[in-house]
Amino acid sequence: MVELCRLTDIDRLVEWRREVLSSVFGTEPDDALLASNREFFMHHVSNGSHIAVVACRDGAEAGCGAVCFYDEMPSPDNPTGRCAYIMNMYVRKEFRHEGIATDILKYLISASRDRKCGKIYLETTDMARNVYSDIGFHNMKDLMKYGD
Repeated sequence: MVELCRLTDIDRLVEWRREVLSSVFGTEPDDALLASNREFFMHHVSNGSHIAVVACRDGAEAGCGAVCFYDEMPSPDNPTGRCAYIMNMYVRKEFRHEGIATDILKYLISASRDRKCGKIYLETTDMARNVYSDIGFHNMKDLMKYGD
């Protein structure tokens, strides 16, 4: 069983970010980058414009994800201009293919809908596009957008 919980501990957020960046870029992020990530989390988590979540299975942290909320100019398909950008979707190798990423993503989509976001975006790899398409995201050039 997967348990999802909000993550507000800045040190744990920075450690997860280190792991995500190492996994994605194949190199250890430098101290300056991690310091700027810490500063970002300290500001955006505390003011509510960023939500991070960790997924646990049998007491072990298995994956993480986050969403940033922001405003853009209102448009016909998003009259409020409220948007969400899902990022840092990551599941440790030993827990992949168990649906944990989908659970995290659904949690973040729900949090975005609770905030009345008219658009929800995410970046993804070619390998993961099918997973996101199955949930309801549509391909764009470099992003995927949730819904119509």
